Amino acid sequence: MPSVVDPIGEAQIDHALVARVLLADDRHAFEQIVRRHQGMVRAQLRRLLQGDHAEADDLAQETFLTAWRKLHQFRGEARFSTWLYRIAYSCFLQAHRKRSSAKEHMDGDAIDQHTSPRVTPDLRFDIERAMQKLSAPEQTVLLHVVQLGLSHEEAAYVLAMPLGTVKSHAKRGKAKLRELLADWQGIPQEERNS
Repeated sequence: MPSVVDPIGEAQIDHALVARVLLADDRHAFEQIVRRHQGMVRAQLRRLLQGDHAEADDLAQETFLTAWRKLHQFRGEARFSTWLYRIAYSCFLQAHRKRSSAKEHMDGDAIDQHTSPRVTPDLRFDIERAMQKLSAPEQTVLLHVVQLGLSHEEAAYVLAMPLGTVKSHAKRGKAKLRELLADWQGIPQEERNS
């Protein structure tokens, strides 16, 4: 049986570690913060960078350096992970602007299905193709809401978008995906895996 994550307990651990860093300049506590969140920050950046692991790792490092410098600005109004996602997204946007001033739109990637045995290579390919047909904002919102599991409010905070805009992009993007992946609906699980 998979373990259940206690978001309140996780938030309390993060707040305690942040307090240790701020009050005692405890670098070991910050190392624990990095270990707790680096996987999800890297996953977010890899998705935004279409699987470019090296660039994602560079931006993840930049994210944590920025978090170290700005830790005193964390007010605890959002989850610490949400605050980090926002920093990571800002680092991505800065790098994206520098790298491609001529490129008009950022291409997205498919929603990660966590190597679930339910997702066949055919389905994964169709999801990736369907995601590419969404607008860039729809892709970005779905990445944060579905892949990273953020609430609409948290995604709005991370992406610096109005809440209504996030909800609209999520709703439109999901509706388009349902339409684009209609052939997969109603297929029994056994047939998907064969």
